[in-house]
Amino acid sequence: MNHDGHIARKRFGQNFLHDRSVVARIIASIVPRADQRLVEIGPGQGALTYPLLEAIGALTAIEIDRDLIARLQRQAAKHGQLELIEADVLKVDFTALAAGRRLRIVGNLPYNISTPILFHVLDHAGVIEDMHFMLQKEVVERMAASHGNKAYGRLTVMLQARCRVEALFIVPPTAFAPAPKVESAIVRITPLAAAAIPAADMGRLDRIVRAAFSQRRKTLRNAVEGVLSVDQLKGAGIDPGLRAEQLAVADFLRLAAITGGPLA
Repeated sequence: MNHDGHIARKRFGQNFLHDRSVVARIIASIVPRADQRLVEIGPGQGALTYPLLEAIGALTAIEIDRDLIARLQRQAAKHGQLELIEADVLKVDFTALAAGRRLRIVGNLPYNISTPILFHVLDHAGVIEDMHFMLQKEVVERMAASHGNKAYGRLTVMLQARCRVEALFIVPPTAFAPAPKVESAIVRITPLAAAAIPAADMGRLDRIVRAAFSQRRKTLRNAVEGVLSVDQLKGAGIDPGLRAEQLAVADFLRLAAITGGPLA
């Protein structure tokens, strides 16, 4: 329970940020402007919300915990204009929310569903300028990993195929109440321009990547059996004896662009 009596709910993955120096550093990383459309996922108790409002005057926030909404609305009035959407972020249509404008998305994401949120938001990458998220440090390491690194996996490939991912800085557990058992980190995700994304079917890419990393210890020859043939691997210049983590994102995109065979 915090100072105002609100009990952090485990089912919502709530850990409330309270360290003002961390908040200031996050906002300095975002560099918000009043002419931009900012959307915050999970404002919680307003640690980021109120300073952002003071910086840009208006903000849209998505919050699932109805017990926090009245408090947010009441406190926000002192800082700026807050549009609150009571909803599960996984059900929010960000393309519709953008209404023709580009969105900048920020948030301290609940760690228990952070990966589903990332993939959901990625489905709307066409209307998003950038994203700044607080996540479990381990997740950020996976997102920003290079091939050959043990953290490199499906999340890495699917994000880096369409976005530039930058790990910014680490946040200690003491910056939150209640304190999580893990370190956190801030990450910046910037969707690539459509012209910069190789011509590859993302659904096809996902099927290949899922198969390749489902059995990490197996060589590609065995891991993607039934999804890609050995001839397709060789035709794309990929050694079937390699393991998934040895392939760069560009290699997976090249495989996803192949026509013919099991995935045709």
